[in-house]
Amino acid sequence: MLKELIVEATSKRSARRVLSVDPPATEVSFEDSGHLLGIPTTGVGTYTATIRPDGSIFGHGQGLHTTQDGDAITWSGTGVGHFGPGGSISYRGMLFFRTASQKLARINNACGAFEFEVDGSGAGVSKVWEWK
Repeated sequence: MLKELIVEATSKRSARRVLSVDPPATEVSFEDSGHLLGIPTTGVGTYTATIRPDGSIFGHGQGLHTTQDGDAITWSGTGVGHFGPGGSISYRGMLFFRTASQKLARINNACGAFEFEVDGSGAGVSKVWEWK
């Protein structure tokens, strides 16, 4: 069951490169800012996106959030998506978190269901709900 909204962030794509043309696959890096468990964070992430024969997109990635106090939270995850109007992409998937921070320890091994919407210019909005 989905519970609390644990992450809300906005992002901007910072780099993109083609990994393969058969199947079509790209690597995307981004920077973001938002809140994790209500605490302001900034972050970076990278994911690979492979276009499947049916036109859907399979992605997997990893990233790092940091707080103003210097606490670090890492994530890794997998999702599926589809293309929308104007080059937009909509993803849904799961993220898994880790931290050494005692203040944020409750996020350790949390499983989060995410929505990630990216427009054609690379601006994104993400939300993650804890799945218990």
